[in-house]
Amino acid sequence: MSTDIRVLGIEGTAWAASAAVYDSGADDVVIETDAYQPDSGGIHPREAAEHMHDAVPRVVERALEHARDTHDGPGTEPPVDAVAFSQGPGLGPCLRVVGTAARALSQSLSVPLVGVNHMVAHLEIGRHTSGFDAPVCLNASGANAHLLAYRNGRYRVLGETMDTGVGNAIDKFTRHVGWSHPGGPKVEAAAEDGEYVDLPYVVKGMDFSFSGIMSAAKQRYDDGVAVEDICYSLQENVFGMLTEVSERALSLTGSDELVLGGGVGQNARLREMLAEMCDQRGADFHAPEPRFLRDNAGMIAVLGAKMYAAGETVPLEESRVDPDYRPDQVPVTWRSDESSLALGRDDGRVRGAEALVTLEPDAGRVTKHRRRKRYRHPELDERLRTERTRLEARLTSLARQEGVPTPVLSDVDPTEARLALEYVGDRDLRGALSPERVRDVGRHLARLHRAGFVHGDPTTRNVRVNAERTFLIDFGLGYHTDHVEDYAMDVHVFDQSLVGTADDPEPLRAAVREGYREVGDERVLERLRDIEGRGRYVNDDGE
Repeated sequence: MSTDIRVLGIEGTAWAASAAVYDSGADDVVIETDAYQPDSGGIHPREAAEHMHDAVPRVVERALEHARDTHDGPGTEPPVDAVAFSQGPGLGPCLRVVGTAARALSQSLSVPLVGVNHMVAHLEIGRHTSGFDAPVCLNASGANAHLLAYRNGRYRVLGETMDTGVGNAIDKFTRHVGWSHPGGPKVEAAAEDGEYVDLPYVVKGMDFSFSGIMSAAKQRYDDGVAVEDICYSLQENVFGMLTEVSERALSLTGSDELVLGGGVGQNARLREMLAEMCDQRGADFHAPEPRFLRDNAGMIAVLGAKMYAAGETVPLEESRVDPDYRPDQVPVTWRSDESSLALGRDDGRVRGAEALVTLEPDAGRVTKHRRRKRYRHPELDERLRTERTRLEARLTSLARQEGVPTPVLSDVDPTEARLALEYVGDRDLRGALSPERVRDVGRHLARLHRAGFVHGDPTTRNVRVNAERTFLIDFGLGYHTDHVEDYAMDVHVFDQSLVGTADDPEPLRAAVREGYREVGDERVLERLRDIEGRGRYVNDDGE
């Protein structure tokens, strides 16, 4: 009897009714898809569910026909070993149609059922087709945008959108213009004839926001700016933000592998930016072929086979779908013996997310140069490098005046984006994590916020420690503000970096809140709880 695994996968989270058969022995995937196309506007959940109801049986039957035709076992055996289905996240009405179909097939074929997280499947198909060991994954799809990395048995969310998914954000602009769904390919086509115009660019550590840039894009269009120019600039800014946070995730984790997932990954400019960033950084980049980037059952079947082999099946009574199913809720048992991300070691020259840093401990000096990013539009890149160099110089000094240990600045050249600072600490916090150190960071952030500004990128790489003190460094993403939301986001960024780098993050997450509470405003921690509780996977394609 063959040890090869054959799995039928069914996908139906939003618009694509899809079924696939994966054969692990041949590493072959056959995909059948029937996509929903709204008459106008975005995805309408009721119409999408009706499409799923009609289309899922058709694509499943075609996939099963292939499975039967290629099945070489006895005629009494089922043509597949298991049925895998997208259990979430996604539109509830669509997920329920798929879940019902999967349960019926599992019973009729007398094979186990496997519930697959749609976003983890996007990541795993990239890891599967690339052969990478422990990559960071950028998932860029309609309703979602986030960065994931494997650590201690789960995929950790290192960064994510703080409002709407990247694809949905683009679709909102194209609906405003009057273009039909999906908007992404239309923006990509129009951008070919565009020129650069200024639009907002928002990065908060490894989190990002699209609401401001989309509002500005709509206003520019209403003001008569050529739609080609707006589309070109949307791509340069939105994809520049995604590429920058991806580089920040590589820097934080020490990984030198990046994979792309999600339907927005079909955009040639996004793939070009990510490849350019990785090339400049010396990292490896992989984007799966387009059929695996858009929503598809192939990735469900491939991950379903891995989960089935690891014994990760689900009883019928526990197979309920979850529209808000987060990837960090999934126990990753199918790769429990594989390596996690290695935390990189610093030497005399450190390649951070933004700059090349030369360390001279004996001389007590650090030189930091924000080099040009080849993936970014030159005009945008010049503005960011200059602004961030000035901000870092000013806020580093202001923080020290507020009693927060920071390096002493000895020289600044905004034109060349260079800084010379005092060498502080003897290691990054990520290599010396303890509740007391993290409590220090909570106190430091509270002092900054009390003075009316944020750090902007407080991660375990941007904290230096020695035997006596805990220093904050790298204020380039900081800014002045009096909004509680901004202060809470600052703490949230540090919190996520703990999740991404600590073996046991929960005591440390509690410690940073304890430290903050000693010095800061309780309203900030209340808002932090609100930020953490916001639904990231509420699909807002409907009108």
